[in-house]
Amino acid sequence: MFSEENLYITKDLAAKVGARFEHSSLINKANIAPRLSLAYKTGKGAQMSIAYGEFYQKPENNYLYATTNFGYAKATHFIANYIKNTALQTFRVEAFYKKYDGLVKTHPSFNNAGAGDAKGVELFWRDKKTFKGLDYWVSYSYLDTKRDFLNYPKQLQPTFAANHTASFVMKRFISKINTGFNFTYSYATGRPYYNLVQSGAQFTIADQGKTIDYHNLGFSFNYLTSLGKAYAVFVGSVTNVLNSKQIFGYNYSNNGQRKEAITPPAPQFFFLGVFLSWGVDRRQDAINNNL
Repeated sequence: MFSEENLYITKDLAAKVGARFEHSSLINKANIAPRLSLAYKTGKGAQMSIAYGEFYQKPENNYLYATTNFGYAKATHFIANYIKNTALQTFRVEAFYKKYDGLVKTHPSFNNAGAGDAKGVELFWRDKKTFKGLDYWVSYSYLDTKRDFLNYPKQLQPTFAANHTASFVMKRFISKINTGFNFTYSYATGRPYYNLVQSGAQFTIADQGKTIDYHNLGFSFNYLTSLGKAYAVFVGSVTNVLNSKQIFGYNYSNNGQRKEAITPPAPQFFFLGVFLSWGVDRRQDAINNNL
């Protein structure tokens, strides 16, 4: 059950107040999650906002097979952002803090004693104005997070979290040849990895480190045409153009003496295809899906 109300305090200040009620028969527990946000219009196309919210999630089913003596995991969000929009440019900055309680712990027994937090900043800039015929956008995020959950012996940076991530996308369409060219670049600092070894009822860290930084330069093109009565777009793309080495973590042998890097199934991926649509021109969808 969810209820939400928009309140217009002044012509430039608005609030949104809401609450969500949930009940799970699997764990026989209920919760009420309040939500609140304030938005202030600072100028034409510009807005500042702050938000608070509580979010609940029941444990995944594979943990409920072991026991139903669980409660909800809770995330409390505090977010502040600023956005400036014009017809051809977008700028957005956001800062956040998230507190986690009731995370699933699997040792020494299944329980909801886990906790953690996350804080960071996100930036986004898109520009179709500065360079004629060129559309590009840049995003960056900083994340500082630690969690004590699952079999972690203490609060650690999760293996899925990188401190810094960034991406760049550039699109150029040349009308004379009805062809678009796209470049994408993704970067992330190394993610942590751990070899957790059980020692009695607890786990200890036998080995740890960080993977190498992640780099991925991609290229694609799209040629717009028609085949009979069908809208057609020919698409070609390649990932990891520079054939950069990519490591996502490590698997350890049973005795922990050897570790093997987790890498993509193939270092590069090549694609060449044609997408057809009848009645409704869906060529732009095909282009966006292959950036």
